[in-house]
Amino acid sequence: MDQKIINLFDEYTHKPLKRDDFIKRLALLTGSMTAALSTLAQLEVKYDAATTVPESGNGIITERITYPTGDITMKGYLAKPSKPGKYAAVVVIHENRGLNPHIEDVTRRVANAGFIALAPDALSESGGTPADADQARDLIGKLDMAKNLQHFIKAFDYLKTLKDCNGHFGCVGFCWGGAMSNQLAVHVPALKAAVAFYGRQPDAADVPKIKAAVQLHYAQMDERVNAGIATYEEALKKAGTSYELYMYEGAQHAFHNDTAGPRYNEAAAKLAWERTIRFFTDKLK
Repeated sequence: MDQKIINLFDEYTHKPLKRDDFIKRLALLTGSMTAALSTLAQLEVKYDAATTVPESGNGIITERITYPTGDITMKGYLAKPSKPGKYAAVVVIHENRGLNPHIEDVTRRVANAGFIALAPDALSESGGTPADADQARDLIGKLDMAKNLQHFIKAFDYLKTLKDCNGHFGCVGFCWGGAMSNQLAVHVPALKAAVAFYGRQPDAADVPKIKAAVQLHYAQMDERVNAGIATYEEALKKAGTSYELYMYEGAQHAFHNDTAGPRYNEAAAKLAWERTIRFFTDKLK
């Protein structure tokens, strides 16, 4: 697919670009309104393809949970190994579409690898993530980011209450969640491992606060997010922070999301996930 179309879709999903304006610009790129709507159907996520790890079986159990934050009650999706034991815990952080079937599947993938996995819903205060992705993105954009950060930090307090949690904590986030993963690395001293997929970088001045080991995954074609890499990496080196940084040649933003149509890159996604699970195994177990 034409990179100009991919870039326009990225602008639509990450900046305040109204749907009507996006479709008009897409029609100019594709040549007609009919072609624009056909292209849009290819680009938009398809959650009917979201399940790679079933809800039951495969040695995991899942449940819907809630936890208090001080000002609201957060909703979350919990998955963990069914075999009794003590396990490290990983907070899974969704994209700017909220807690959807794809992220729930990713949460089960983490549990299937031998970890307790908790995916909080940033839109809990609004009743939870709506089915409409445009509505979810709009609600995400209206969040109070300082309060939202505290809501995710409180997830670790909840995990500490679980009898099968061994007290070792990690996090992994994607896009909006990748930025949150970087922020948790800054603000949660107990965090041992933070993985960010194509997420906005923290302020360089905050990097010395990071105690966790950091693993960063970026897509070569993702110019918007990649603009902050050099400054972040320089700060990580200067602070002596343990980190791994991977760039995936030819990959687009959201390359790990297997419901994201032409932006999904199977080879890059598989390699990045193998690296993620290896990282958590090394740092948390």
